[in-house]
Amino acid sequence: MQSSGIQRAQVGEIELAYETFGDAGDPPVLLVMGLATQMIGWPDDFCAGLAERGHFVVRFDNRDIGLSTHLHAAGAPDILTVFGGDTSTVPYALSDLADDTVGLLDALGLDSVHVVGASMGGMIAQLVAVHHPERVRSLTSIMSTTGDPAVGAPNEAAMGVLLAAPASDREAAVQRVIDTYRVIGSPGFEFDESALRDRAGLSFDRAHDPAGVARQLAAILTTPDRTADLVKVAVPTLVIHGSDDALVNVSGGRSTAAAIPEADLFVVDGMGHDLPREVWPQILDRIGALIERAG
Repeated sequence: MQSSGIQRAQVGEIELAYETFGDAGDPPVLLVMGLATQMIGWPDDFCAGLAERGHFVVRFDNRDIGLSTHLHAAGAPDILTVFGGDTSTVPYALSDLADDTVGLLDALGLDSVHVVGASMGGMIAQLVAVHHPERVRSLTSIMSTTGDPAVGAPNEAAMGVLLAAPASDREAAVQRVIDTYRVIGSPGFEFDESALRDRAGLSFDRAHDPAGVARQLAAILTTPDRTADLVKVAVPTLVIHGSDDALVNVSGGRSTAAAIPEADLFVVDGMGHDLPREVWPQILDRIGALIERAG
């Protein structure tokens, strides 16, 4: 199923690049991607699979990534001082990305949607469900966490690749992605290096902005624990997490499911911090079932 091609929506001072799949008359599904990952982190075939199941699919680039607005004037935050509690160099909060997301719905004329978020996108989706409950029909949180520092922590190797020095050219950027996913990817599934190289190259060609990624990371690091607020989520919710996620430990997914009333938890054996193609049918089926249950 063909996409609409890249379109753009003005949300306050931010321009968001987005793309749609499927019939606009079908139930809308908004896909929110994670840290340092552009909308193409939701592969075309994954989006088409959702659309073929009878859904209108929207994917987009968050601020500071891909073809959306990059806040270059804000500079790069000092991540080490952020870890130490100094937030003076942090230009925005994760709640601002949640507001961007709601602004995109306004621009598209979508009163409410089924929200699916991965990693940081799961955090954003949770915030949308908490602060804008009338805009959310169902919530799917994938490989994400609650913001409680006691759960979902990366292991030492994952922290190392997360904080590694940024690449300065295309070849190095592609190799950095390969090296990263050898650490945080899914040990129980085939490592598709060719597809990953293609996506990493395309991502570099669309936009390469390490300072923007640092601004996103700073927003994550300074966002308060959402656990108490997640108790308020009243829409049907699905939590998906890999048993072998090195970047966001599975305890983050378990705690998310425990915090949200009547949430369903699907732990995928052998899955890490990515979306292995072999698991797509199960994920798509479960999202489809959740949407049907939500009406």
